[in-house]
Amino acid sequence: MKNRLLYLSSVLSAQLLSAEAQTELPLQDAAFEIRVVADKLSDPWELTNGPDNHLWVTESKGYRVLRIDPASGKKQVLADLNKERKFPRFDKVAKKDGGIPWPQGGLMGMALHPSLLTGKPFVYLAYIYDYKGNPGNVNGGQSGGGHKFLQRIVRYTYDPQKAKLIQPVILCDTIPASNDHNGGRLLIAPVNDKHYLFLSIGDMGAGQFSNGARQNKAQNQYSYEGKVLRFNLEADEDDLKENQWIPNDNPFNASGQNAVWSTGHRNPQGLTYAEINGVERIYAVEHGPYSDDEVNLIEKGSNYGHPLVVGYDDGNYNGLAASVSDKEDYPGVWNTSYPLIKDEKANARQIGAPYRNPVTSFYPTGNKLLTELYQNIKKGGERQEWQSFAPSSVEVYQSEAIPGWKNSLLIPTLKGSRLIRVKLDNNGKVANSNVYEYVRGQVRYRDVAVSNDGLKLYLAVDSSAVSSGPSKADPMQVSYRGCILELTYKSETAHSYNGTKENPASYPPSLETLLSFERKNM
Repeated sequence: MKNRLLYLSSVLSAQLLSAEAQTELPLQDAAFEIRVVADKLSDPWELTNGPDNHLWVTESKGYRVLRIDPASGKKQVLADLNKERKFPRFDKVAKKDGGIPWPQGGLMGMALHPSLLTGKPFVYLAYIYDYKGNPGNVNGGQSGGGHKFLQRIVRYTYDPQKAKLIQPVILCDTIPASNDHNGGRLLIAPVNDKHYLFLSIGDMGAGQFSNGARQNKAQNQYSYEGKVLRFNLEADEDDLKENQWIPNDNPFNASGQNAVWSTGHRNPQGLTYAEINGVERIYAVEHGPYSDDEVNLIEKGSNYGHPLVVGYDDGNYNGLAASVSDKEDYPGVWNTSYPLIKDEKANARQIGAPYRNPVTSFYPTGNKLLTELYQNIKKGGERQEWQSFAPSSVEVYQSEAIPGWKNSLLIPTLKGSRLIRVKLDNNGKVANSNVYEYVRGQVRYRDVAVSNDGLKLYLAVDSSAVSSGPSKADPMQVSYRGCILELTYKSETAHSYNGTKENPASYPPSLETLLSFERKNM
């Protein structure tokens, strides 16, 4: 395994490792024993530690909901939603004219009602159910307008005796979806002492790759693209059925019921809630384009800038756009439907009071290097790589079990293949620039959950090596895939490894090293 954070394909890519693109990765501060709880899963996506001390899992491509005993690994299939999927396994069917891509995700988010076992046995699921593209065009796309799918949210009732999810009720089935940037994370969190259901939605990849000419609607408060949405957990008494699941005090209801809670998001794949010193906080993580992955505090009616501001409003994307391509028939200076960002600070001022900077941004790269990267891509140069984490989820660790970890964000990554930890301060903001890393490996970590005692972490691992969106999967290069891993805290000195920060051949300990160590010492 190469001892670099990323595999870089050109001199320009290597330059992105300079001081203009640094995110500090200090020594890890905890050691873990690790084992595989369950494997042979079809891209586990949502991983939740349920009130029954079992792991609840969705399979994004398998379209199943599983309940797994973390001690034995025994699986129960609570629901099989393949019959609800009105399109074939595009990733498996014979390709014609290049084929239609699988949507990013599939069966994605899941949220368990806080009273699941005490009177409200409800489980909420978000999944893509229909394809609305144009199979007559090459790849089914819309001449650069992308691949259009539909997503729905459904509430099921959990029957513990039969171990099944029954009685589906559709909350909303008009949510746009795409082959790229679907978000898809569900969260139940309180607002003013009442619990609601939140769903993160990406911008459909509008402006990049096969969606390069598709109009981006992240700033349009009447579109569900590039948003965080809020729904009721139970239907209210509104006259129209389609309005009964939308809270009457949502921020953009003036012209009609609207599920939008916040705007200006790119691809928020992680949502979580925590109360920090008496203050309720909702955190989201989302992917940046070529830098500036974000951690955001989600607030009612707020605007997070995309595609007018990338990361902080620090000007590093001035003169650029949120993407670039070599497709000369696509619009704009950078061959993309994304608007030209003349000045990030001016854009933030124009958005006004609703604008929010992220609480932290990973790998904010300088304007000079970004401009060189854009120019190279526009000219059709070699495929470039850049430093980023591609955060896939987020959880707030609030236990005292691991010393120094209380009130930390745990963020699994798709790129860079590691679990990272960021410490919060007493106000729930990021305390400092330290980013701690754990269990790096040749995998894509999709989700993280914490055991009730705080001594165990669970990680969901993708079945493929790269994105299910615009990239091709290469599962043969993944060391441990389609599985759930259990990390058990053993203290700072649990094991001794060869390797130091200066000579990182096995530092921090890789996933492969940890699993090998445990097998030899069972």
